[in-house]
Formats: sequence, structure tokens, C-alpha cells
Amino acid sequence: MNVLILGSGGREHALAWKITQSPLLSKLYIAPGNAGTSQHGTNVNFDTGDYKILKEFVLENDISMMVVGPEAPLVDGVHDYFLQDKELEKVMVIGPVKDAAMLEGSKDFAKEFMMKNQIPTAAYATFSKDTLDEGIAFLKQMKPPYVLKADGLAAGKGVLICETLAEAENELGAMLRDAKFGAASKKVVIEEFLTGIEISCFVLCDGKSYKILPSAKDYKRIGEGDTGLNTGGMGSISPVPFADAEFMQKVEHSIIAPTVRGLINEDLEYKGFIFFGLINVEGEPYVIEYNVRMGDPEAESVIPRIKSDLLKLFVATGKGKLAEEHIETDPRYAAAIMLVSGGYPGNYEKGKMITGIEEVEGSIVFHAGTKEGDAAGESVTNGGRVIAVTSFGNKIEDALRQSYVNASHIEFEGKYYRRDLGNDLKG
Repeated sequence: MNVLILGSGGREHALAWKITQSPLLSKLYIAPGNAGTSQHGTNVNFDTGDYKILKEFVLENDISMMVVGPEAPLVDGVHDYFLQDKELEKVMVIGPVKDAAMLEGSKDFAKEFMMKNQIPTAAYATFSKDTLDEGIAFLKQMKPPYVLKADGLAAGKGVLICETLAEAENELGAMLRDAKFGAASKKVVIEEFLTGIEISCFVLCDGKSYKILPSAKDYKRIGEGDTGLNTGGMGSISPVPFADAEFMQKVEHSIIAPTVRGLINEDLEYKGFIFFGLINVEGEPYVIEYNVRMGDPEAESVIPRIKSDLLKLFVATGKGKLAEEHIETDPRYAAAIMLVSGGYPGNYEKGKMITGIEEVEGSIVFHAGTKEGDAAGESVTNGGRVIAVTSFGNKIEDALRQSYVNASHIEFEGKYYRRDLGNDLKG
């Protein structure tokens, strides 16, 4: 079968790397892809937001399945477009329809969904520009720190944690009155701050049943010791030691199963990944957020641990037969270290030559913000998060050590990476 992956990051490279291992695959296309995905399939550069061009490509290349990597096309309704077109309706799309994608597309929608389905989450209230004064009054009733979330998509940067009331009031005004995050902050969710360790959990869902995938821990802050600005993610480790059978049983019983039941009850078609951003509060899991796709950089540590044929699992997902499948997982730890451009997550330069990838041994290199250079085999930087280096180990320390050794071999001007990943999980 011919498969098209939408996206250009490390998650899409990990998906391409895994899908090409399947005997079911005939041809793989990635739109637009990066320098790494071109090693596994054919990169195609067209505007994936132009559904007319997307349709032409799918029909001309006899695409049987489209795997949607990022959230934006799902929130925009790309799956719905395929379902409503007679020539495209038989193409399997991995990713939910627009109404279900609102779990990520709107923080307010997600919160209402959780309350309706009695899924544990932080107390909250939602405000708009017209109710700014009520929002400030709500803040005054809360204890610091204060959590402010832009309602819509903000590329992972729309969540602010404010230590003082004055800071929270200023930021709420900047988000609602001054459109700090554009249309994404037309509404803002103010949330109770929960103290604990965060964990990312994932399931693959076919609309009726689900399979739980390996857990992971990602690291959002740019600085060591979890300091500085939020990023798209500086690395990830899978599995998470505290996510033992007892904890995961709680997660499944109180969060995963009610979420899938809620989707079914509300007739929201869901075929794809559900990402549960959780926090472990004294042994009890609470939902911080939903995402409607595989996480990134979590994909770079989770997908290598899936020993089963991922494309076969996707086919079962598309056909509603996931319950018949079994997922086999590598018991070892996987650690992914993200190499980023100097200046990220602020301003950074692109087009820096990348060297040393050929010196990597015993690790997997996943490209994220890269593109092919002018000469054959050359790669240059093309984004803030540039490359993830993933390694296995029987212990977290072993996996991290291997990734760090190989991260030191790869060079580009301004390269930066955190050297403290996993310190909160050891011992």
C-alpha cells in the first residue's frame, strides 16, 4: 500500500522510520518532510493546507492511507474533507475528525469534556475579553502560582505559569486584550496549579477500542533544572519509572476508558493517537491537557520501543479492528536528546551546515528542523529543534549516556542541548 505522512518534524521522521519496516508498505511519501525522512521515502513539497492539491496528489499516487503528524490539519478538518469526498472517502486517515480534534483545538472544550465525563483535572474557569474583570476577580480568589492557558492552538507556547498575582493579571490582559497569542487567546482558561511530576501517556484508538502505548516523560523548558522559556520539547525518556502497573491501572480506569467512552457517547469519530498530558499528584493521575496526535519529542523515544508492525496497527485502526491486534514493546529504556538552534525558542538562524551524523554509532538520529543541502547527502538546519538522538539502555543512565556521547559528535553553528535530562527519574 502507498502511504502519505503529513508533517516535517522529528515525529514524522520517527513515523517514517517505523512505517518503512512494514512489509505492507509499497511506497511512502512525506509532505513536506525533512532531510531525514528522505532516507525512508519521497519528500513532496506542496501546500498541504490546499486540499485541492492534496486531493490531486492522493489520487495520482494511489494513496491508501494518510497519517497526519501535527495537530493543525486535524483541527482544520482534513479528515472531514476526505470523508465528505466520494473519491477520497476510502482513503484511511489516521487522525480524528474536526469535532473530536477540539480536544486539542480548544482548552475550554477539553475542560468541559472532562467535567462531563468525570475525568480528574484541575479546577478552572474560562474568560474572554468581555469578561476580563471577572477573570481578574477569579485570580484573586486563587492561590499562587497561577496557570493561564490560551484556548486555541499556540504551537505549545500558550501556557503561562505566573508566580505572582500582579504578573497573572498583566498576562491575562496581554492575552485577552492585546492578543498576545493572536486568535488562540481570544479565550483564556485559568486553572488551579497542580504539584507533581508530569507524564505523557498515549493510546491508539479506532473509534471503539484502544491500545495503550509506552509512556514517556518530556522536558519542555530550554534551561537545565527546568528553567527558562517553554519550548516544543528538549527531549524525552520512555518508559517512566513511576508509571508502574498500579499507576497505569488508575490512568486507564479514571482517564483513558472514560475519554474513549465520552467520544463514543458524543458520536465523535476518532481514529488515531490520543495524547494524555498527565500529572502524578501523590500517586493520583490528573489530566493537564489532551493532544490529538503523537507527541514530539515523545515520538522519538516511544515509537522505537514499539516492536509491532505500526502500519499493520494503523490499518486495523482505519478498519475499526484494533481490538484484534496485540502491541509488543521493547522493555528497555529509550532516551531522546534534542539538539536545538542557538537562540531557540526565541530568534534563531537557519541554513547552518550539519556535520558528524555519520560518526553516530549505537543510536538513532531523527531529523526535525532540517532540510537537504545543495550537495548530495548534505543537511542544513531549518528550524528551532534540529535533531533528536535516541538510544536504548537497560537503565535510564545507560540510554542517556549513549545519546549524550552521540549528541557530541553532531555539530552545527549554535548547537545547544540540555545535559540534565532524566535527573528527576533516576534512583
